Amino acid sequence: MTNLTATDADPTPRAKPHSALAWAVDLLKVSRPGFWPTQLWFYLLPFGRRDMFGSPAFFLGCLYVTFPLGLLIYGWNDIFDAETDRLNGRKDSWLFGACLDDEGLRRLPAWMIAVQLPFVALFTWLAGPKMLGWFAAMAFANALYNQPFLGFKNRPVVDVLTQVGYLLIFVLASWLCDVPQLSIPALTFSALFAMQGHLFGQLMDIEQDLAAGRKTSASVVGVVGGKLIVAAIVLGEAAIAFRWFSHVAVALFMGVGSLFFLVDALAVTKSRPYPPMFAKAFFVGWNVVVVASAYAVWRTGVFML
Repeated sequence: MTNLTATDADPTPRAKPHSALAWAVDLLKVSRPGFWPTQLWFYLLPFGRRDMFGSPAFFLGCLYVTFPLGLLIYGWNDIFDAETDRLNGRKDSWLFGACLDDEGLRRLPAWMIAVQLPFVALFTWLAGPKMLGWFAAMAFANALYNQPFLGFKNRPVVDVLTQVGYLLIFVLASWLCDVPQLSIPALTFSALFAMQGHLFGQLMDIEQDLAAGRKTSASVVGVVGGKLIVAAIVLGEAAIAFRWFSHVAVALFMGVGSLFFLVDALAVTKSRPYPPMFAKAFFVGWNVVVVASAYAVWRTGVFML
């Protein structure tokens, strides 16, 4: 049996062995290890200034928001984006996901479910039946975005708005460990952050999406328009951070980010999509920032009013 990968130049997949080890590597790639630090960073926000290191539930949640959650979210996405992914040279990587063949795509749902089941049982045992509602909400958010009969991923504007589903990570932290939920400003900041990240991803994939006939927010407004919208969203995050959060550094960081996208759209790359090397460098740099800031964010409770 063969596995399939593709390049921008040749969308015809090439064969490679389908060993158990190769499948394990593919599953890891599907879960996007490059996004784990951001998911874990989100999970930690409600615990600002709280000592949770004696809580097994806390560490179980930390584990879940890496591979298991990534496999659920991005595996569901990969099942319905297979043809587009095979045109995308960024795929088959630790940052941007696997590029599965038809057999791998058939096997993937069973593995996604199998990985979730132990956590469904453990979370329900630890925090009660409400955790079944959490998993149902997570499944609904993914279905809303990915399932063809709903197709939010192919509907401009709502494809970006559905990214507020990432706020369910905060609900998980709050319910699992019985801590208060984040404030409305912090939730708004995080929702904007998720939407900005999704639109940025669309800008990186805009050529492949257009080639596959997908209609996304970025493909409708164009590269320049998309970059300007990202700049506006990041500026909104900076304003929220400056007004409600106690550390000006967050507002300054987001303000610089907004300026970067504005200058880039108007004077640097303009209407050119971001090249793959820039995308990789950006996400590697972002992960460095996330990892370096995680302790300080928890210790100081930056996002706590």
